[in-house]
Amino acid sequence: MYQGLFVQLAQSNSLLGFLPIVLIFAIFYFLLFLPMQRQKKQTQKMLSELKPGDLVATSGGIVGAIVSLGEDDTLVLRVKPDNLKLQVSRGSVTSRLSGEGKK
Repeated sequence: MYQGLFVQLAQSNSLLGFLPIVLIFAIFYFLLFLPMQRQKKQTQKMLSELKPGDLVATSGGIVGAIVSLGEDDTLVLRVKPDNLKLQVSRGSVTSRLSGEGKK
């Protein structure tokens, strides 16, 4: 009689032991992984929508207007004040500052 009760208590106790671990993983998912996935999707969308004339900032701090888009995921940026043209990778663009840059 007591053996059956002990087995039931041990099984329910082991399930309750895993509950905090499952809750921690759920909290990590909703607080860390889900926002990172959303941000990654927004960045990919922004990078795919880049077009000539957009004013962008790169991860290196360079701000310039897009002159042309290359076939190999590169961009040519016109940087002020001397209208210097730089070729950068599309992935280095961190933000679009405005829709149309001054030409």
